[in-house]
Amino acid sequence: MSFGQNIQFLRKMRNKMTQEELAEKLGVSRQTVSKWELDVMYPEMDKVIEICKLFSCSMDELIRNDMNVSDEAYSDIRMEYVEPFRYIRYAVVSTEPEDDALDHVKKWAKMLKIQNPEIIGWDFPVLSQEQINVFNMHGYVAALILPDNVTETADFMDIVNQDKQKYIVITIKDPMIAPFRLIPNAYKVLMTHMHINKIPHKEDKKIISCFEKEYFVNGTSYMDVYIAVDEIES
Repeated sequence: MSFGQNIQFLRKMRNKMTQEELAEKLGVSRQTVSKWELDVMYPEMDKVIEICKLFSCSMDELIRNDMNVSDEAYSDIRMEYVEPFRYIRYAVVSTEPEDDALDHVKKWAKMLKIQNPEIIGWDFPVLSQEQINVFNMHGYVAALILPDNVTETADFMDIVNQDKQKYIVITIKDPMIAPFRLIPNAYKVLMTHMHINKIPHKEDKKIISCFEKEYFVNGTSYMDVYIAVDEIES
């Protein structure tokens, strides 16, 4: 844990704020901010309070925690509009539901003769405490995006329509090297960015609140992590 690294992380999360911009907001010199980030010197208590207020974090988080969950595996954070799409989904609740759910929708893709299927997935949160704590179970939903030329599906496949929606996105390179660290941390990076920049998370039954999409480019695996955000005035 480093106090200076936390300030540097928060600054970069705030729309890549420069040392000069932070110094101006706090009424200090750029060199002072640089010394803070290098842990050469520490700010007075009034400046610590100002920093906490500016970045919407607690003093305990700033001083004691390691806030920097970034990794070289992650891309820069970006905003994207996802155009309207149709999908069919399959949910599994078990100790390892991801592979089962994904395999199921891949079979659907073959059934519907969809070449190069686009598949997304997300955690299924509606579980009892007994399932979670006693049986170590969790839920996962896999969804197959339907191309425009697919107009008919089987009777048991419920088609869901989603309207155009704005998402905050980050890309993970080689996510399966350490999935239980890289994927949760990607969500944490996005949520931290949203918190610092006061970007509201949109939760609406008509949209997918958050999801993941894995794909390959030149033999390398990538995963985009999406969180829905509300439109706010700039």
